[in-house]
Amino acid sequence: MVLTVDEKRYGRLLAKALPAVIRNEEENKRTLSLIESMMDKGDNRTPEEDRLLELLARLAADFEAVNYDFGESKPNEVMAFLLESRGMRQVDLLPGLGCSKGALSDMISGRREVARSTARKLAVFFRLPVDLFI
Repeated sequence: MVLTVDEKRYGRLLAKALPAVIRNEEENKRTLSLIESMMDKGDNRTPEEDRLLELLARLAADFEAVNYDFGESKPNEVMAFLLESRGMRQVDLLPGLGCSKGALSDMISGRREVARSTARKLAVFFRLPVDLFI
């Protein structure tokens, strides 16, 4: 089901959030804070908030893709870094991954490998290439 976005309401959200290309870490932290506050609303977001959340997530992903060199990092290191840099906790990932809290903890600690299906879900969640999590 596609929900209609009210342009006036969306415009007010844009005016309040002032999204723009992220140029430095301070702007990235501000954007991540906005993302987190919107994610906290869960299923209670309006279509306009969903649209803004998508835009903010894309801006943050673009900044991180250019500015964070994951190089030869292991998937668990990438996950831990992304969680920390976004001010998130492991439990914030659980709804989208469909795994247990223990399994996620094992993946982040490196005691368990990240399954391909989980890697795809992480890539969608963080809006980053799936190969970072494999």
